[in-house]
Amino acid sequence: MATKKVSRSTSRKTPTPVLRFAQPFYTSQPIQARPNTAHGRRMLDWISQKFGPIPKPKRNAAFALAEIIGSPGVAEIEAAGAIRFQAVGDTGRPDVHNANQENVARQMSSDFNPAAGARNPAFLLHLGDVIYGAGKDQLYRDEFYRAYMEYPGKIIALAGNHDGEVFTKTDPVPLKSFLDNFCSATASVPPVASQVRIFRETMTQPGVYYLVDCPFADIVCLYSNIAEGPGSIVGANNDRQQELWLAATLKTIAQKRKNGARKALLFAVHHPPFSNGGHSGSSQMLSSFDDAFKQAGIQPDAVLSGHAHNYQRHTRRAGNAAVPFIVAGTGGHNDSAVDAATGQVVNGASFDKSMKGFGYLMVTASAAKLQFDFFDTTNGGKKPFDSVSVQLR
Repeated sequence: MATKKVSRSTSRKTPTPVLRFAQPFYTSQPIQARPNTAHGRRMLDWISQKFGPIPKPKRNAAFALAEIIGSPGVAEIEAAGAIRFQAVGDTGRPDVHNANQENVARQMSSDFNPAAGARNPAFLLHLGDVIYGAGKDQLYRDEFYRAYMEYPGKIIALAGNHDGEVFTKTDPVPLKSFLDNFCSATASVPPVASQVRIFRETMTQPGVYYLVDCPFADIVCLYSNIAEGPGSIVGANNDRQQELWLAATLKTIAQKRKNGARKALLFAVHHPPFSNGGHSGSSQMLSSFDDAFKQAGIQPDAVLSGHAHNYQRHTRRAGNAAVPFIVAGTGGHNDSAVDAATGQVVNGASFDKSMKGFGYLMVTASAAKLQFDFFDTTNGGKKPFDSVSVQLR
């Protein structure tokens, strides 16, 4: 008996294949050939839809050093012919006791001498990620005020991505705790500090982006938003007001230089433009900077960042200038691995120095020179690890 042949329809719809990669943006196709899906053509397109707001400064974003340390302190620095300040980022942890953070703070405190006058650091510039995790209002007590209880200097700060993150139940308003502690209208001892008999006052920064106007140095401090990477100075809903402020500020500095007032120009931003470990560099953010530099006709003398929890120094050459890009995310949060630096050129900059561990920067600016010294505190004490200078004249 002949077997009846059963015909099978070939019209069944082919199921959508399961993507090999968890992130739908990962593809080797060039950008112009990628489908314009709801997720966007690039990871950056998706991230840009998730940026947080960038609050406008509460007042003029130029922050004079006299507002931080007083006019007599500024006069001492001018008479001495140089300003010194410390810089480090990535300090907060959810632990009550963080030995690495406390040791970095202890070693920075050892740089102060009541009899040293202007040789003392003018302030500590925190390079972002002061507090990690939920419940930031309360965590400031243990992760900031306790940790710097014996540190005698003023502390100003950048907001990092963890400072801007949102948790629905405990931190529903982006940057609220950062603004309360670093951008208060008047200096006052907050309850979370006074309740444990710590009397450090809040800082009165104009906002999350500002210019620190010092003798011998202008420091442009920026907020690079809430993504782990890349950083961006553009806010939610394509808010470009920080970018516009940056362009206007650089043009003002350029004009002052034409009138003979040449000071060191430093950039401070949490996400590093160049990085070879811990977190990748932010080439898109660097492009935003380059546009502003080109419009103003000037270049920074150095760029300081955190985010990657290690020490790195890259050098970017612009004309006759060699500009150091330094990552010092070494303030106490987990240290992370970093590639060995041998002077190799990576993304247009030489990679000159690296270290996995903890420590801090001492920055010295005079009319003629900008000096960076990094101290390694990994094993309890402190020892010099790296030093580089930029000639200004």
